[in-house]
Amino acid sequence: MPSPDPILLYWILGFTLLGSFLSLAAGAGYLLLPARLREHTVAHLISFATGTLLGAAFMNLLPEALEHQGEGGTEAVLTTVLVGIFVFFVLEKALIWRHAHHVDGHGHATHAEHTAGPLVLLGDTFHNFLDGVLLTVVFVSDFELGVITGLAMVTHEIPQELGDFAIMLRSGFSRLRTFVWNGIASLAMVGGALLAWWKLDVINPWLPHVIAFTAASFIYIAVADLIPSLHRGVKPRETLAQVLLIVAGMLTIGVFHAH
Repeated sequence: MPSPDPILLYWILGFTLLGSFLSLAAGAGYLLLPARLREHTVAHLISFATGTLLGAAFMNLLPEALEHQGEGGTEAVLTTVLVGIFVFFVLEKALIWRHAHHVDGHGHATHAEHTAGPLVLLGDTFHNFLDGVLLTVVFVSDFELGVITGLAMVTHEIPQELGDFAIMLRSGFSRLRTFVWNGIASLAMVGGALLAWWKLDVINPWLPHVIAFTAASFIYIAVADLIPSLHRGVKPRETLAQVLLIVAGMLTIGVFHAH
């Protein structure tokens, strides 16, 4: 494979840094809201985040993984998803054990509140890393498509980051820790872009499994942690709002994926 034009690297890094800056700026604005207003909106943001996670997993990541499947074919990709879900189950069990002495009561919902934050942070780090890898791959193959993909990534990072901030606050993170850890996670996009630039030939064979594992993290977080917390709102008005916001999150991912 011929060496890509070095100018492309500046475009790639520009989009990764722009996405990180804008998403963190939006998250910082959310953190500056009064606690009462944040608490009032957190369920709405979690509903929206549930939709974006599921939408990204099923409409974006899994189709991408299947499109780039290697010798193992569809079975290998789906097995990676299965293994990923199991890995996150074991990881959550370890987090529950670690936080047990900080938790009041013994309900699953309480544990989920404390574990969803670290899990979504880990999943977001994988996702940001993958975004950087994919952005580099797309830019190298087609400059115009790279620009469109970069703009879509920048735009969808903002609502996703707001949802992540809400989940981490609900999990017991302070506002400062939430901002700092999300800032570190956002830098994974830069790392993924640079690694893909330098090791494109090495990463390509493993790309479907990296994508599938990321999809598994999103599915597990949404289904095992976020959706159970939403079942507390049983009033028709709350349920309708949750359903509409979950659908809105899915549609947001669908619109950007379509472009």
